[in-house]
Amino acid sequence: MAEMAVVRTNIVTDTAARDAYVHGVNLLKRERTTLSTTAFGIPGGPAPVRTYDLFVIWHHLAMTSPVPPGGDWMVRNGAHRGPVFLPWHRVMLGLLEANLQRVLAEPDFGLPYWDWSADGSLAAPQSAPIWKPAWMGGQGQPVTTGPFVFDAADPDSFRVRIETTPNVTLRQVERGLRRAFGRPTGSPTLPTAADLGRAFDTRQPPAGDPDLATYDFTPWNAGSRGFRNQLEGFRGPGLHNQVHRWVGGDMGPASSPNDPVFFLHHCNVDRIWEGWMHRHGRSYLPGMNASPTLRGHRIDDPIVSPLGPAATPRSTLDPTAVYSYDVLP
Repeated sequence: MAEMAVVRTNIVTDTAARDAYVHGVNLLKRERTTLSTTAFGIPGGPAPVRTYDLFVIWHHLAMTSPVPPGGDWMVRNGAHRGPVFLPWHRVMLGLLEANLQRVLAEPDFGLPYWDWSADGSLAAPQSAPIWKPAWMGGQGQPVTTGPFVFDAADPDSFRVRIETTPNVTLRQVERGLRRAFGRPTGSPTLPTAADLGRAFDTRQPPAGDPDLATYDFTPWNAGSRGFRNQLEGFRGPGLHNQVHRWVGGDMGPASSPNDPVFFLHHCNVDRIWEGWMHRHGRSYLPGMNASPTLRGHRIDDPIVSPLGPAATPRSTLDPTAVYSYDVLP
């Protein structure tokens, strides 16, 4: 980690952060680790796992690990559909940021965010600056513009190597990145600034929802009231989930970190959570810590991550010694 707190900025307005992010992602995509695909039970013969692809595997495994063990991961899993959603992704972002600082040799690099609510307010979100070739490139099957274009003749070009199958297992592939903006089976629009504003509106109904002043509620899943589920998107206008559906392609399955936009999206989600905590305090989960069925989501439970048991929801609540945001919602 950096010796002093870094500042995370808007990728659309900070072109230096944009260029560093693009370069760092491509470096991590080429960097081999000592692990092979067999270490994760991925069929197709042993192949080296690149540093960037470790994040793809980690996200898939957490998303398909049910909480409680033996249950249904679509009810609650190690990273989603419950209270740990925001802490888990905060840890993931921190690990990626540290790896980018390392390969870039820039200890003051801060992971940029994509303010998708600004683009959602446009008449044509697909024409927003972030989809220009200088930023993330556009859509396609595969994407053919921007810094993450696959070239079969160039082993250093960006490529998707590991993906989630329709049966929700991992497999090896060798192909280009895919996006399909606003496809009919996804979401036709991005969340707007007004949608985001409603997630902070704690007035009494019908104008607001006082439950949004509380992080989460029982039954601590996709049906819960509270801010976490409003931001995750199973209640309210959609927010986090809606962005994944709108971008489509590789942003859809459990291997969604295959698209570098994933981290820009989740950095914005983290920024929104930080803005909420500035209003309501760094609280987490009153009233749920005794339940063994929530193991992995309670405030002092280890988050499943390369950091081991040191990473807990409690340890993520105040990141100000490590990073801050230029603007909070």
